[in-house]
Amino acid sequence: MHIKQVFPAETGRRISFDRAGHDLILSQILIEGFKTYKNLTKIDPFDPRHNVIVGKNGSGKSNIFAAIQFVLGDKYATLRGEERQALLHEGAGRDVISASVEILFDNSDSRFPMEKKEVSIKRTIGLKKDEYFVNHTHASKTEVQGLLETAGLTKENPYNIVQQGK
Repeated sequence: MHIKQVFPAETGRRISFDRAGHDLILSQILIEGFKTYKNLTKIDPFDPRHNVIVGKNGSGKSNIFAAIQFVLGDKYATLRGEERQALLHEGAGRDVISASVEILFDNSDSRFPMEKKEVSIKRTIGLKKDEYFVNHTHASKTEVQGLLETAGLTKENPYNIVQQGK
């Protein structure tokens, strides 16, 4: 699987989020134990303009979008036991007992009210736990939502993820 930087003449899936004409840009995604990603997988670099994720059938392209929604969206807000289990990697070898997705945002424009060039938002789940972290410090879901709202990601101004075939 590859991330392809797309030039304006090409079409593709946009991975940056817009607020008042300025993009909130992803720097990196780290996925471990989530769906098809058993081992720590680092996805980068992201172009500030457009990005397309390409790969063979079954290579995990749609699970990258699911990972973004897992951290930022409401799709996985409340999870029952079997729903949690479905998000954990199932495959050969040792069982995976937790999954995590971390998204790093470029904060060079200070969209997030922090004195950091990058801001990290991470969510970790297990069979019974569900935890959020901001810059590796434990945070509540409400705190994460408030931080995202500060950066312009609100229900009134949502980001959009357009998946293949939708």
